Amino acid sequence: MTTPEASQNEPRLPGTGGVRGFMRRLHALCWKETLQTVRDPSSVLIAFILPVVMIFIFGFAINLDSTRINIGLVLEDNGVEAQRFASSLEGSPYLNLKRGTRKEMERAMMDERVRGFVIVMQDFSKRLEHPGEVTAVQVVTDGTEPNIAVFVENYARGAWQSWLGQRSLARGEEMPPDIQMEARYWFNPAAESRNYIIPGSITIIMTVIGALFTSLVVAREWERGTMEALLATPVTRTELLLSKLLPYYVLGILSLLLCVAVSVFVLSVPYRGSIVMLVAVSSLFLLSALGVGLLLSTLLRNQFNAAQAALNAAFLPAMMLSGFIYEIASMPHFLQIVTYILPARYFVTSIQTLFQAGDILSLLWRDMLYLFLAGAFFIGLSFYHTKRRLDD
Repeated sequence: MTTPEASQNEPRLPGTGGVRGFMRRLHALCWKETLQTVRDPSSVLIAFILPVVMIFIFGFAINLDSTRINIGLVLEDNGVEAQRFASSLEGSPYLNLKRGTRKEMERAMMDERVRGFVIVMQDFSKRLEHPGEVTAVQVVTDGTEPNIAVFVENYARGAWQSWLGQRSLARGEEMPPDIQMEARYWFNPAAESRNYIIPGSITIIMTVIGALFTSLVVAREWERGTMEALLATPVTRTELLLSKLLPYYVLGILSLLLCVAVSVFVLSVPYRGSIVMLVAVSSLFLLSALGVGLLLSTLLRNQFNAAQAALNAAFLPAMMLSGFIYEIASMPHFLQIVTYILPARYFVTSIQTLFQAGDILSLLWRDMLYLFLAGAFFIGLSFYHTKRRLDD
């Protein structure tokens, strides 16, 4: 066996040197790796089945839009105006209305059958007939869930303001104008969370797939005993690592294109960027994802341990700290610093930019630069720890 310090001194058979010999050996190794991948059902599962399953899970199971809320109505006034207000609540596309008494609604809220309830007081209609008096509508919500309580309050307030406006218009009265903020979304104008979630979820999927792909390849050679045979050949570390990266890079790009196709044509998420820029950014990210898996596989030499380590080292940070689900600005300062070293953070912003805005190079080039540096770092560590001696 040769020493790892000087690959240029590794033995060469006649006709195996130079660029031609390098390309012949690399082609043979890549073909060997491709045949192993095609014959391994788990590789097909990871490359084509797992991405589709995950994209459907993110697309249908995760939804940040709160469009229908169960809310109760306690109608203590049976006057005409009270009935009209109740009808406007029932016609709201954001509310599922259930009527009952105060005790019934309190019990329903405790049982989480409703998220809150609106009380129309006994003198509701009488007060409306006297413009100088204040007409009150009480909204009761569960304060243990602040986000839901805010939704209930906002929807009830919106329904109340809408009904007052319609009533004033029907009676020919002028309603005192309120100061209103009208939001305009430049990107994702429909304000659908799916258009935000799906691009970010592709980052998680590619992180998992890329790390799983290469976390098994070197460890599999050691477990099957074929690594000793490879070390006895004129194959260099560079050729060995490239043969472990190139086939899985191609599989990763195919998985990415499959995810994008499902997102656009099945889940109806608009894509505004170019395919060329998508492949370029994703290729740089795959370098880091594949590099992490390859490094773990090289160090651990056990498929099970390498796969578990890859999931923990790639999936959890990408999910929790990339800014996909949790806003980075709201994290503790220490964790905000940690996010700067995660490649997933930069791929999330890049792919969301491509989906929602298009090819904006002024935003993409910084992320692409970091992704390239991260990929070079992890692959360089894998190269350093790949030895051509059995005792290392």
